[in-house]
Amino acid sequence: MAGKSCNRSSGIGGQAVLEGVMMKNKEKCAVAVRKPNGQIAVKEMEYDAIASKKKGFQIPFVRGFFNFLDSLILGTQCLNYSASFYEEEEPVKEGKEEGFLSKVFGEHAESVVMGFTMVLSFAVAIALFMLLPYYLSELLGKVVRNASLLSLLEGLIRIVIFLIYVVAISMMKDIRRVYMYHGAEHKCINCIERGRILNVENVMKSSRLHKRCGTSFMLFVMFVSIVLFFFIRVDSRIWRVVLRIVLIPVISGISYEIIRLAGRSNNLLIRILSAPGLALQKLTTREPDEQMVEVAIASVEAVFDWKQYFKETFDYTVPETGEEESGEDEL
Repeated sequence: MAGKSCNRSSGIGGQAVLEGVMMKNKEKCAVAVRKPNGQIAVKEMEYDAIASKKKGFQIPFVRGFFNFLDSLILGTQCLNYSASFYEEEEPVKEGKEEGFLSKVFGEHAESVVMGFTMVLSFAVAIALFMLLPYYLSELLGKVVRNASLLSLLEGLIRIVIFLIYVVAISMMKDIRRVYMYHGAEHKCINCIERGRILNVENVMKSSRLHKRCGTSFMLFVMFVSIVLFFFIRVDSRIWRVVLRIVLIPVISGISYEIIRLAGRSNNLLIRILSAPGLALQKLTTREPDEQMVEVAIASVEAVFDWKQYFKETFDYTVPETGEEESGEDEL
């Protein structure tokens, strides 16, 4: 379908997992994994999102935090599913901790462990990206007396720590493959939103960068936090720490609205705001191979009727043969 040059948001999103891709479309989601024997396993499910349980959770600037929680929970579940294909074949003897948890929580033991892991991960993220930059900036306060400059330095330290973290994990072999699947996920969505038939050839030619990426969201979180902490100040050191924790829902809510707008608009301001996130995605995505793209396509087709989307969005009916002129995708 040559000639379609503007993105039309499909509303679908996804996440790379171990040797696979998760795709979500409203309440439907699917995770496709390339198993060790080369076959593709696809698990379809419906996710009862926290964000949809109460009307108040869908209010703009409120829904962002709950959508963020949903993405963490669903992503962890799908990651555990994908990892299950690559566990050692020989059964691992149950340890004392596992036995105790099974006795106390029964069939819910796995959910308890997953919940504890998420809480711990969230706490580490807060400590690393919110509290550590603040304490480092406090050390600089001995030589920098200007409060406004100190606030900006804290934001700069936060971004530097985030970039160091991204670069550091990108050097891990397993993470590099996850980043390749991340690229396959983006390529599939870009292929669809550019109005091109969803096949391996067209997906491979599509861009691996996308404005609605979680990487861009995290970078927006960094920038929004700089602005908020620049204007919201208190004298008490304790309250400064408290603010950096309690304002996380506000920061994530604002960031979510920005990235949501970025996915639906392509004006000059949006392109400028999206540019740093797209640049960072060159680190968090890599070019996938065709087998990875096949996995991503399987995940998309399990939750999204892209042919109906073409008909409704582009007024185009996909030929029965599925053949069409392919072309280069533009960012």
